[in-house]
Amino acid sequence: MTVAILGAGVMGEALLAGILQGRPAADVLVGEKRPDRAAELTERYGVEVVGNAEAVKRADTVLLVVKPHDVGALLDEVAASARPGQLFVSLAAGITTAFAEARLPEGVAVVRVMPNTPALVGEGMAAISPGSHSGEEHLREAEDLLRSTGRVARVPEQQQDAVTAISGSGPAYVFYVVESMIEAGVHLGLTRATATELVVQTLAGSAKLLRDTGEHPTVLRERVTSPGGTTAAALRQLDEGKVRAAFLAAAEAARDRSRALSSGETV
Repeated sequence: MTVAILGAGVMGEALLAGILQGRPAADVLVGEKRPDRAAELTERYGVEVVGNAEAVKRADTVLLVVKPHDVGALLDEVAASARPGQLFVSLAAGITTAFAEARLPEGVAVVRVMPNTPALVGEGMAAISPGSHSGEEHLREAEDLLRSTGRVARVPEQQQDAVTAISGSGPAYVFYVVESMIEAGVHLGLTRATATELVVQTLAGSAKLLRDTGEHPTVLRERVTSPGGTTAAALRQLDEGKVRAAFLAAAEAARDRSRALSSGETV
């Protein structure tokens, strides 16, 4: 099975690096037009870099890893090289399977994916949805490829806007909280370096505790919160600031923007 990656940006390279951990470089093609970037990828990974149309012509599975506003033009460019039985996996936010299927030959399978940036360090979360021509074998192939950069879940396509709001955009929310905690530490008298180390390790440890124990976050939070203690005082302030409501509103805004992108709105 030959895999082609169209889009050699940050996410595309992360997928390339992950896929090559389980497949030989001879089975992977990269579509890239810039000669300097092509040379860089060939030197770093030993893969063959070709034009997009040639990559599609030679591949069994094609990964679309470009910005949402570039997907239509890319599909138009490679449609003549596509053929029934191929699998196209789209990682562009807001791009529906119907959008891709309408620009590809009849019988090409399309799987929609919402990844997130922790894929860059092998801890990504990707949600996948099948198109109208996708079968179990196509979903398994997409899962195998995406597991090289983290975890994978299957969801109905109508839930992808919610996935975008929670998981796709989610790392930004986490980094926003981390920024705020670091600034709080500096305000309380810590050096920025010390505050950063404390917050980042607290985040990493808390995430590992949550995942490894399988405990509900409410249970873990209550174990840290002694009655009348420091944590209870801090959480009271967060509740009075309506932080939970703000997160809900933020997720709804992200979901609505994803819906707008799906409908073709660009502004």
